[in-house]
This record gives sequence, structure tokens and C-alpha cells, in this order.
Amino acid sequence: MNQKNLSVSEQTKQELANALKKAMAQKPLEKITIAELAAACNIRRQSFYYHFEDIYDLLRWMFEKEAISLLRQQEGALLWKEGLLQMFRYLEENRAVCLCALRSMGRDHIKRFFEADIYAIIHLTVEQLAHEIGVGNNLDSFIDVEMLTHFYVVALAGLMESWLLGEIDRTPEELIHFADTMLNDQMRGAAARVSQNK
Repeated sequence: MNQKNLSVSEQTKQELANALKKAMAQKPLEKITIAELAAACNIRRQSFYYHFEDIYDLLRWMFEKEAISLLRQQEGALLWKEGLLQMFRYLEENRAVCLCALRSMGRDHIKRFFEADIYAIIHLTVEQLAHEIGVGNNLDSFIDVEMLTHFYVVALAGLMESWLLGEIDRTPEELIHFADTMLNDQMRGAAARVSQNK
């Protein structure tokens, strides 16, 4: 596909995503049809299938393009906080769309959109914090990195969901500070435990 066709394709995808967002702000996902999205974009219904398998595929693409890319731009023990902060801001700006997706698809589906990328960032952060406190060379014996990473991924996903649903009344900055403090305290506490057992 040449560059011109690629940009037209990307533009059409973005227009469909914008139409989906507008519709999701007004009604549940299961009541939105491909025909209405196509009509909103002035394309034929069949053209939708050139880009996406179904509405859920479009929703996945939209989250991938808009939200998950925010996380992928961030690496390291300091930048993971910025990535998560941008994620919370995205959720805040797109609250109606995200709530519609959460209510229509359920927590498990939404969690899958974000889990792999959050996991990679937290895993890297745990490794970098271990190096900062001087236990990076013995990381496997120091702490179960996979288990700790999984714990924080599940905790952060739950925190995001509760915040999105209005169950937690804190700013994104307060939530990121809390998560960062907990992770740092965990790592430093584990390091203290290891040094006491020597």
C-alpha cells in the first residue's frame, strides 16, 4: 500500500473512531451499529469492513492508538509515573467513552487492553528500582519480580476502574504518587529484610 493510501486509511480509521466515541457518549456499545458509524463518516457500510472486523475491533484500535500509545512512550522508573498520569488524563478526558466500554464489555475486556503494556512498564520499573537500591544483580533471589509485577498491574487496573467509576475521589496526581510510594516502600522494605537475613 502506498503512503497516500495509508494516510487515507488512517484518516478513515480515525473518523470511525471519532464517530464511535460520539455514539458511545450517548448510548451503550451494543446499541451502536456499523451502519450508523459508516453514515456518520459518509462511507459505505462495506467500507467499514475494509478497516475493522466489527465494532469491538474498532474499539480496540481506538484504545491502542490513543491510550496505550501513551504508556509505550514511557520507560524507566521515573517515566512510568508520567505514562500512568497521561493514562489517567486520557480516561478523564474520555470518561463517557471509557465508562460505556466498561459497562458494555466488562472489566476483563478493558483490562486486557491495558494489561500487557502496564505489565511491561511495571516490570521494568521494578528492575530499575532494584538496581537503584543495590540489589539488581541478585534480583531473582531478592524478590519474586513476576509476582510483584502482577500484583501492581492488578492493583493499578483496579485503581483505574474504581477511579473511573467515581468510587475514589482523588486527583490523578494523588493516585500516581500513592502507587509510586507503595512500590518504592515495597522495594525498600524487601531490601531491608534481605540485609537483616544476611
